[in-house]
Amino acid sequence: DDMRAYIPNKKSEKDVDESSDTYDTIDWLVKNLKHNNGKVGIWGISYPGFYAAMSLMDSHPALKAVSPQAPISDWFIGDDMHHGGALTLSMSFNFFKGFGQKRDTLTTRWKSIPPYASPDMYNFFLKVGAIPNFNEKFLKHQIKFWDEMLKHGNYDDFWKSRSNLPHFKNVKPAVLIVGGWYDSEDLYGPLHIYQSIEEKNKTNDSHLVMGPWSHGGWARSDGSFFGDFKFPENTSDTYNKNIITPFFNYYLKNEGSLNLPEVITYRTGSNTWVNYDIWPPENLKNTDLFINSNHKLTWTKPENKKELFEEYLSDPNKPVPYTVKFHDSQQMYFRTYMSEDQRFAAARPDVLVFETDPLEENITIAGSIKADLFVSTTGTDADWVVKIIDVYPDDEKNPEPNPNNIELGGYQRLIRYEILRGKFRNSFEKPEPFKPNEITNVKINLNDIDHTFLKGHKIMVQIQSSFFPFFDRNPQKFCDIYNAKDEDFQKAFHKVYFSDKYPSKINFGIIKD
Repeated sequence: DDMRAYIPNKKSEKDVDESSDTYDTIDWLVKNLKHNNGKVGIWGISYPGFYAAMSLMDSHPALKAVSPQAPISDWFIGDDMHHGGALTLSMSFNFFKGFGQKRDTLTTRWKSIPPYASPDMYNFFLKVGAIPNFNEKFLKHQIKFWDEMLKHGNYDDFWKSRSNLPHFKNVKPAVLIVGGWYDSEDLYGPLHIYQSIEEKNKTNDSHLVMGPWSHGGWARSDGSFFGDFKFPENTSDTYNKNIITPFFNYYLKNEGSLNLPEVITYRTGSNTWVNYDIWPPENLKNTDLFINSNHKLTWTKPENKKELFEEYLSDPNKPVPYTVKFHDSQQMYFRTYMSEDQRFAAARPDVLVFETDPLEENITIAGSIKADLFVSTTGTDADWVVKIIDVYPDDEKNPEPNPNNIELGGYQRLIRYEILRGKFRNSFEKPEPFKPNEITNVKINLNDIDHTFLKGHKIMVQIQSSFFPFFDRNPQKFCDIYNAKDEDFQKAFHKVYFSDKYPSKINFGIIKD
């Protein structure tokens, strides 16, 4: 069973979950393997990161140190399969067509579905169409979890039971949670598992490390660059030498001393490692950045009494691509899109663009970001995608060397984005339709950042209603999207308002010097 649910009150030996499996495994190992010192450590990345996290519940007394890395926490709210209730289409399809295959015995080969024509990702997924077509054309109801997913389009017990966030109580081992700022799969997990442990355990020995990496990038690359941007050091080497290795050596072998900060993050923009006593940091100035007329972002609330707005036509048959790259449809996604230049999107008429004036001083934003929008639509459902972007000055010099041949002047560097399926704006359990043309408040929680917008740069916000095919399309008609038909998809006009009465804004915390 995928993401096997934790059983908090086990009543018999038949009540088995990842936690009890781990306990029994450790118990056998320490009793049967020769020459062990009675101390056990666990680490894993992604799905194994989930297993590592689950070992913290009802942990074996021999388990002394655990490092959940890019761990899964909640498959509907923010990890892997969904963000804000929207399906990660390309990633989920390409993952489960192999991972979800039934296996009758141990194997060293990945099974998959029969070969099929594979053009670029954007056109492949667009031509397949609505979600039911993937079973009809490719999966043939052979992937159990895919079929189970299609029965659970809302945040019901199927998804809730698989969330591990309520269960991190009485955590005893030392914990080192690791995540990447550019992890497109499991960024939500590390941040929220750390928060859950902190909230539920008054005394604990947990730490959080966030670096400039993609999913598992600290283990599969030297971390010297990401996308178009090079760092002044091999960040993965720094992590492996100075953080993870001393952590396990100290707790498992009693080697050396460990002066590990509570939280270590790599601050993008200024490209520096920063230590914190708590996350999010305490010394934050709560700040609002308001959407305003003339495509501006301002530090003051709009004063106009008139209901001003910007409008765009969203067409599900011409969705906004999530990346400028045209790549093989059998890849899960283009790995470096999370810092990609967004000028390709800004040029589209179905993407709203707002930006500040050039900054007069450096501004460092740390912690979570919330988009608080007032919107309307001519349809009865809509997706809302908000992107936070660092805009480089027009006279910015290109890097030397310049292997990707980028134009850094005016570069729109993606820092963070998130999507919310609009029908879940008030509840993931009980979706609600929009009333056509009625102004509605929509709040979107974006994952944390630690980023410095340098003097002379601008902060940009882009708003759109598709991010394809990383996320599936919204028919813009209130319905069960997992069972929607091709003819259900319709065009709709969307408006974002900004006025004294409807002050759409972005909220975040600024580090106070």
